[in-house]
Amino acid sequence: MRPQTGTDTLTPSKPKAIYKALYFQVVVGLTLGILAGHFWPDFGASLKPLGDGFVKLVKMMIAPVVFCTIVSGITSLNDTREIGKTLVKSMALFYALTAAALLIGLAAVMIIEPGVGMHVSPSSLDPAVAARYAKQAAPVGFTDFLLHIIPHSFFGAFAEGEVLPVLLISVLVGFGLTRVGKAGEPVVQGIESFSHVLFAAFGFIMKLAPIGAFGAMAFTVGKYGIDSIGSLGLLILTFYVACGVFLVAIIGTLARLHGFSLWKVLRYFREELLIVLGTSSSEPVLPRVLQKLEALGCKKGVSGLVLPMGYSFNLDGTAIYLTLASLFIAQACDIHLSAGQIVAMLGVMLLTSKGAAGVTGSGFVALVATLTVMPDLPVAGVALLVGIDRFMSEARALTSIISNCVASIVVSIWEDACDREVLHRELNQSGAATERVLEGMGDIPVMPLAARAPAHPSH
Repeated sequence: MRPQTGTDTLTPSKPKAIYKALYFQVVVGLTLGILAGHFWPDFGASLKPLGDGFVKLVKMMIAPVVFCTIVSGITSLNDTREIGKTLVKSMALFYALTAAALLIGLAAVMIIEPGVGMHVSPSSLDPAVAARYAKQAAPVGFTDFLLHIIPHSFFGAFAEGEVLPVLLISVLVGFGLTRVGKAGEPVVQGIESFSHVLFAAFGFIMKLAPIGAFGAMAFTVGKYGIDSIGSLGLLILTFYVACGVFLVAIIGTLARLHGFSLWKVLRYFREELLIVLGTSSSEPVLPRVLQKLEALGCKKGVSGLVLPMGYSFNLDGTAIYLTLASLFIAQACDIHLSAGQIVAMLGVMLLTSKGAAGVTGSGFVALVATLTVMPDLPVAGVALLVGIDRFMSEARALTSIISNCVASIVVSIWEDACDREVLHRELNQSGAATERVLEGMGDIPVMPLAARAPAHPSH
């Protein structure tokens, strides 16, 4: 029996007015932000705190939400040995998707050649731009990366707010609770109750999403302006084309092979995608996506592991950006890279694309980290991109979150942890009932321990 979610208890009700729908409010916020930034650029640029404040409000909730979701998901499994298989399958899928994203970005920049003919001298580039981001660059060495996952203390992981350390602690606590049996039941019940409190509080924060989207978009247009695209418009177009090809050809095919439609997934997560578009960050929607995946019939014991992992290991938008931006710098500076140098660069990017947070500017930081270990390309070349990076960060975040939503569903299907009937029903109904539950946030009943079903049905 599938765990009961809030959508199971809903009775048909009169559709609410469109102006009350979150996606409509976010669209209005984005539109007003564009107008404010275009006609009153100074005023628009001054609205940056609205977007930053909204993202910070959400980020403070992510660590405890991930912890509660993963711990309660693991304790709901009858056979915790299946978790290792789930992690291995997820990582294999993530690396396959990342490799495909890198190759598509490479193909796009080599075919369209947006940097050819610019003839920029590396000595004329400002190295201070790269130096500003070099300190934020993620660790490049594999050992350093693994050590970075281990927090300095148990509560330090929550204080720092990084997903991977919290995921590590969550898995350890989840396994610990399954080991102690009945002695851990009060803790499990407490965690599940606390998770509902968190989601209820998160529901209040999400009502501010239109304001956050308005402020973030007004800042982007006001500070950089449409005119700043200028001669680099072809680069932006190349990036958007590459992201579109990746989503249609790779993610769309992956969804179709597993019996569901990418278009219906986009429609189902439309509110979350609009928020990502407005804030240029995928982090604000993580808690909502976790809930909506469970409402799709995906057991949280699986989707609760896969999605947070994807936020660090499956940043396909960043992967496309890395190859495209690196080759663009080479083309602009008239630097010819051999096939061996390009292969080496792709190998470095497989690592530097991992572990970057899903926040605005993380792709730019990952690019600096890549160029730092690539002696053939000038790190100062990032100065060519700093003025338009904001216009590309939206596509990076959107591509990554769409890929992670589909990957979470696919892995759940692989693990027999997805109710296909519920999946198709929710996607066909575009999630209208689920959206009403999420906006209530506090109306989803807490399941007693005895009612929790295993993520992997016995055969």
